[in-house]
Amino acid sequence: MTPVALPVGADKAVAVRRMFDTIAPRYDLVNRVMTFGLDDRWRRRSVGALGLPKGSTVLDLAAGTGDFCRLLGAVGHRPVGVDFSAGMLAAARTDAPLVQADILRLPVADGAADGVTCGFALRNLVDLDAFFAELARVVRPGGRIALLEVAVPPHPLLRRGHAAYFGHVVPRIGGLLSDPAAYRYLPRSVAYLPEPPVMVAMLARAGFADATRLLLSGGITQLLVATRDGG
Repeated sequence: MTPVALPVGADKAVAVRRMFDTIAPRYDLVNRVMTFGLDDRWRRRSVGALGLPKGSTVLDLAAGTGDFCRLLGAVGHRPVGVDFSAGMLAAARTDAPLVQADILRLPVADGAADGVTCGFALRNLVDLDAFFAELARVVRPGGRIALLEVAVPPHPLLRRGHAAYFGHVVPRIGGLLSDPAAYRYLPRSVAYLPEPPVMVAMLARAGFADATRLLLSGGITQLLVATRDGG
Protein backbone atom coordinates (compact mmCIF):
# COMPACT_ATOMS: atom_id res chain seq x y z
CA MET A 1 0.00 0.00 0.00
CA THR A 2 1.20 3.52 -0.78
CA PRO A 3 1.58 5.53 2.47
CA VAL A 4 -0.56 8.62 2.85
CA ALA A 5 1.56 11.73 2.25
CA LEU A 6 2.20 13.96 5.24
CA PRO A 7 0.57 17.40 4.96
CA VAL A 8 2.71 20.45 4.27
CA GLY A 9 2.33 24.24 4.36
CA ALA A 10 -1.08 25.65 5.27
CA ASP A 11 -2.63 22.17 5.13
CA LYS A 12 -0.21 21.02 7.80
CA ALA A 13 -1.02 23.96 10.07
CA VAL A 14 -4.76 23.27 9.84
CA ALA A 15 -4.30 19.52 10.37
CA VAL A 16 -2.04 19.99 13.40
CA ARG A 17 -4.40 22.46 15.08
CA ARG A 18 -7.40 20.18 14.56
CA MET A 19 -5.48 17.17 15.80
CA PHE A 20 -4.44 18.81 19.06
CA ASP A 21 -7.91 20.23 19.64
CA THR A 22 -9.19 16.66 19.33
CA ILE A 23 -6.70 14.91 21.61
CA ALA A 24 -6.48 17.63 24.29
CA PRO A 25 -8.84 16.00 26.85
CA ARG A 26 -6.70 12.84 27.22
CA TYR A 27 -3.35 14.20 26.08
CA ASP A 28 -1.64 13.98 29.48
CA LEU A 29 -2.91 10.46 30.15
CA VAL A 30 -1.65 9.13 26.82
CA ASN A 31 1.75 10.82 27.29
CA ARG A 32 2.25 9.28 30.72
CA VAL A 33 1.25 5.82 29.54
CA MET A 34 3.23 5.71 26.31
CA THR A 35 6.44 7.17 27.85
CA PHE A 36 6.13 5.28 31.15
CA GLY A 37 6.27 8.65 32.89
CA LEU A 38 9.64 9.56 31.37
CA ASP A 39 8.22 12.70 29.74
CA ASP A 40 8.15 14.43 33.14
CA ARG A 41 11.82 13.56 33.70
CA TRP A 42 12.74 14.95 30.26
CA ARG A 43 10.97 18.23 30.99
CA ARG A 44 12.73 18.58 34.34
CA ARG A 45 16.06 18.03 32.61
CA SER A 46 15.15 20.74 30.11
CA VAL A 47 14.21 23.27 32.78
CA GLY A 48 17.49 22.58 34.59
CA ALA A 49 19.44 22.97 31.35
CA LEU A 50 18.19 26.54 30.95
CA GLY A 51 20.44 27.58 33.83
CA LEU A 52 18.55 30.83 34.33
CA PRO A 53 18.25 32.73 37.64
CA LYS A 54 14.98 32.69 39.55
CA GLY A 55 12.47 35.25 38.38
CA SER A 56 13.38 34.81 34.71
CA THR A 57 10.60 35.27 32.15
CA VAL A 58 10.38 32.03 30.17
CA LEU A 59 8.07 31.47 27.22
CA ASP A 60 6.81 27.92 26.93
CA LEU A 61 5.95 27.50 23.26
CA ALA A 62 3.47 24.83 22.17
CA ALA A 63 2.58 24.84 25.86
CA GLY A 64 -0.17 22.25 25.56
CA THR A 65 -1.71 21.46 28.93
CA GLY A 66 0.93 23.39 30.87
CA ASP A 67 3.46 20.74 31.97
CA PHE A 68 6.45 22.98 31.34
CA CYS A 69 4.69 26.01 32.84
CA ARG A 70 4.11 24.16 36.11
CA LEU A 71 7.74 23.03 36.32
CA LEU A 72 9.07 26.49 35.45
CA GLY A 73 6.89 28.09 38.10
CA ALA A 74 7.96 25.53 40.68
CA VAL A 75 11.63 26.56 40.35
CA GLY A 76 10.85 30.27 40.60
CA HIS A 77 10.59 31.38 36.98
CA ARG A 78 7.78 33.44 35.45
CA PRO A 79 6.36 31.25 32.68
CA VAL A 80 4.02 32.33 29.90
CA GLY A 81 2.44 29.58 27.83
CA VAL A 82 1.71 29.98 24.11
CA ASP A 83 -0.11 27.44 21.97
CA PHE A 84 -1.78 27.26 18.55
CA SER A 85 -4.59 25.02 19.82
CA ALA A 86 -7.52 26.47 21.78
CA GLY A 87 -8.41 22.94 22.85
CA MET A 88 -5.04 22.37 24.47
CA LEU A 89 -5.15 25.68 26.30
CA ALA A 90 -8.68 24.93 27.53
CA ALA A 91 -7.37 21.67 29.02
CA ALA A 92 -4.31 23.34 30.61
CA ARG A 93 -3.66 22.91 34.32
CA THR A 94 -1.49 25.88 35.23
CA ASP A 95 -1.76 29.30 36.85
CA ALA A 96 0.63 30.80 34.29
CA PRO A 97 -0.70 33.30 31.73
CA LEU A 98 -1.70 31.53 28.52
CA VAL A 99 -1.88 32.96 25.00
CA GLN A 100 -3.33 31.42 21.87
CA ALA A 101 -0.98 32.32 19.01
CA ASP A 102 1.09 30.94 16.17
CA ILE A 103 4.57 30.43 17.61
CA LEU A 104 6.06 31.37 14.23
CA ARG A 105 4.68 34.89 14.80
CA LEU A 106 4.76 35.55 18.52
CA PRO A 107 2.95 38.60 19.97
CA VAL A 108 6.09 39.41 21.98
CA ALA A 109 8.51 42.32 21.80
CA ASP A 110 12.10 41.82 20.64
CA GLY A 111 14.34 40.50 23.41
CA ALA A 112 11.47 40.29 25.91
CA ALA A 113 12.15 36.72 27.07
CA ASP A 114 14.99 35.44 29.22
CA GLY A 115 14.39 31.92 27.96
CA VAL A 116 12.22 29.57 25.96
CA THR A 117 11.11 25.98 26.41
CA CYS A 118 9.32 23.91 23.79
CA GLY A 119 8.27 20.29 24.10
CA PHE A 120 7.83 17.89 21.18
CA ALA A 121 6.60 20.47 18.68
CA LEU A 122 9.44 21.02 16.19
CA ARG A 123 8.15 18.36 13.80
CA ASN A 124 4.68 19.93 13.85
CA LEU A 125 5.84 23.34 12.62
CA VAL A 126 5.40 24.49 9.05
CA ASP A 127 8.78 26.27 8.86
CA LEU A 128 11.57 25.34 11.27
CA ASP A 129 13.95 28.05 10.01
CA ALA A 130 11.27 30.68 10.67
CA PHE A 131 10.73 29.30 14.17
CA PHE A 132 14.42 29.47 15.05
CA ALA A 133 14.55 33.04 13.71
CA GLU A 134 11.58 33.93 15.90
CA LEU A 135 13.35 32.46 18.92
CA ALA A 136 16.35 34.65 18.16
CA ARG A 137 14.07 37.68 17.95
CA VAL A 138 12.22 37.24 21.25
CA VAL A 139 15.07 35.90 23.43
CA ARG A 140 17.42 38.54 24.84
CA PRO A 141 21.18 38.27 24.21
CA GLY A 142 22.51 35.76 26.73
CA GLY A 143 19.09 34.18 27.13
CA ARG A 144 18.64 30.43 26.88
CA ILE A 145 16.49 27.93 25.00
CA ALA A 146 15.71 24.26 25.70
CA LEU A 147 13.84 22.38 22.98
CA LEU A 148 12.67 18.78 23.48
CA GLU A 149 11.86 16.51 20.57
CA VAL A 150 11.63 12.83 19.70
CA ALA A 151 14.74 11.18 18.26
CA VAL A 152 16.02 7.99 16.67
CA PRO A 153 18.39 6.06 18.99
CA PRO A 154 21.92 5.66 17.59
CA HIS A 155 22.42 2.09 18.86
CA PRO A 156 21.14 -0.40 16.24
CA LEU A 157 19.43 -2.75 18.71
CA LEU A 158 17.73 0.04 20.61
CA ARG A 159 16.81 1.69 17.33
CA ARG A 160 15.00 -1.46 16.14
CA GLY A 161 13.16 -1.88 19.43
CA HIS A 162 12.17 1.77 19.52
CA ALA A 163 10.95 1.64 15.91
CA ALA A 164 8.71 -1.31 16.76
CA TYR A 165 7.34 0.37 19.89
CA PHE A 166 6.93 3.84 18.40
CA GLY A 167 5.60 2.60 15.08
CA HIS A 168 3.21 -0.08 16.29
CA VAL A 169 2.57 0.01 20.04
CA VAL A 170 2.16 3.76 20.48
CA PRO A 171 -0.56 4.04 17.80
CA ARG A 172 -2.44 1.21 19.52
CA ILE A 173 -2.21 2.91 22.92
CA GLY A 174 -3.29 6.22 21.43
CA GLY A 175 -6.11 4.57 19.54
CA LEU A 176 -7.45 2.89 22.66
CA LEU A 177 -7.18 5.94 24.92
CA SER A 178 -7.70 8.82 22.50
CA ASP A 179 -7.85 9.47 18.73
CA PRO A 180 -6.46 6.69 16.49
CA ALA A 181 -5.62 8.97 13.55
CA ALA A 182 -3.61 11.36 15.70
CA TYR A 183 -1.43 8.60 17.11
CA ARG A 184 -0.89 7.02 13.70
CA TYR A 185 0.43 10.45 12.65
CA LEU A 186 2.84 10.64 15.61
CA PRO A 187 5.49 8.12 14.46
CA ARG A 188 5.18 9.25 10.84
CA SER A 189 5.75 12.90 11.79
CA VAL A 190 9.40 12.18 12.65
CA ALA A 191 10.00 12.38 8.89
CA TYR A 192 9.54 16.15 9.13
CA LEU A 193 12.67 16.56 11.25
CA PRO A 194 15.99 17.46 9.60
CA GLU A 195 19.04 15.38 10.42
CA PRO A 196 20.49 16.34 13.84
CA PRO A 197 23.60 18.19 12.52
CA VAL A 198 21.35 20.16 10.19
CA MET A 199 19.09 21.27 13.06
CA VAL A 200 22.08 22.34 15.16
CA ALA A 201 23.45 24.29 12.19
CA MET A 202 20.06 25.94 11.64
CA LEU A 203 20.06 27.15 15.26
CA ALA A 204 23.61 28.46 14.90
CA ARG A 205 22.67 30.44 11.78
CA ALA A 206 19.65 31.87 13.56
CA GLY A 207 21.77 33.32 16.38
CA PHE A 208 22.51 30.45 18.76
CA ALA A 209 26.16 29.69 17.97
CA ASP A 210 26.70 27.34 20.92
CA ALA A 211 23.72 25.09 20.12
CA THR A 212 24.20 21.60 21.56
CA ARG A 213 22.19 18.42 21.09
CA LEU A 214 21.86 16.02 24.02
CA LEU A 215 20.38 12.52 23.83
CA LEU A 216 18.11 11.38 26.66
CA SER A 217 17.01 7.88 27.67
CA GLY A 218 19.27 6.08 25.23
CA GLY A 219 18.48 8.45 22.40
CA ILE A 220 14.70 8.12 22.15
CA THR A 221 14.48 11.84 22.95
CA GLN A 222 16.73 14.77 22.07
CA LEU A 223 17.25 18.06 23.87
CA LEU A 224 18.55 21.08 21.96
CA VAL A 225 20.09 23.67 24.30
CA ALA A 226 21.56 27.01 23.27
CA THR A 227 22.39 30.58 24.33
CA ARG A 228 21.29 33.63 22.34
CA ASP A 229 24.37 35.27 20.85
CA GLY A 230 25.50 38.63 22.15
CA GLY A 231 25.20 38.08 25.89
